[in-house]
Amino acid sequence: MLVLGLVGTEAELLLLAHYEDRLQLIPLLLIAAAIGTLAWTVKRRDTAGFRAFRTTMVLFVLAGFVGVALHFRGAAEFQLDLDPSIGRWDLVKKVMRVKDPPILAPGVMLQLGLMGLAYAYGNPGAAASEGGTKKERSG
Repeated sequence: MLVLGLVGTEAELLLLAHYEDRLQLIPLLLIAAAIGTLAWTVKRRDTAGFRAFRTTMVLFVLAGFVGVALHFRGAAEFQLDLDPSIGRWDLVKKVMRVKDPPILAPGVMLQLGLMGLAYAYGNPGAAASEGGTKKERSG
């Protein structure tokens, strides 16, 4: 499911031309890194691979929060240009309803990051690659 989410999101972002400025490249590059580190963990099952994958997934979670904030800010600036006298609460309500940029769309990065972390921490290969669990090492 994670692979389908990664590939689907990458394809969607490319089709939407989500590369017009440098900040828009972040999700594209993170998805490419996730696919690469995921392939590494599946093929090699070593500690470095799992650590790299986990780090990438933590960056996904951060990118999700930052992306929502950036989308919100962009939509708010646009709404303020249209109506500089709009009140704060009315601005928030209006921004949450806009279609472009979709405010919560970056949340998919958060979702994929959490799925990836669940895979990395719940995978028996991760514990085996790191020398087993604490209980196995001490017992």
